[in-house]
Amino acid sequence: MAKNTIRGIIVKKGESVDRALKRLKTKLDTEGILEEMRRRRAFETPTERKIRKARTSIKRHKVRWRYVSEGTDAKNAERKATREAAEA
Repeated sequence: MAKNTIRGIIVKKGESVDRALKRLKTKLDTEGILEEMRRRRAFETPTERKIRKARTSIKRHKVRWRYVSEGTDAKNAERKATREAAEA
């Protein structure tokens, strides 16, 4: 059985309500809850679904390739040199 988790934040002592709301919205946005809620509000055609998935995949790949290790960087340089040698 799945655990019933409560999504929320704990308001810190002396913290304003506005600041706590901002933290909550940020947390929900990073988890994708707000976007999913907006998406489920109305019917989505298959074309709209493809467009949405393509848009989110771009974001996902940007984050994925943001952190490239030195080993991966060296492999990419080696591949580029091999391609250039094959073209010449």
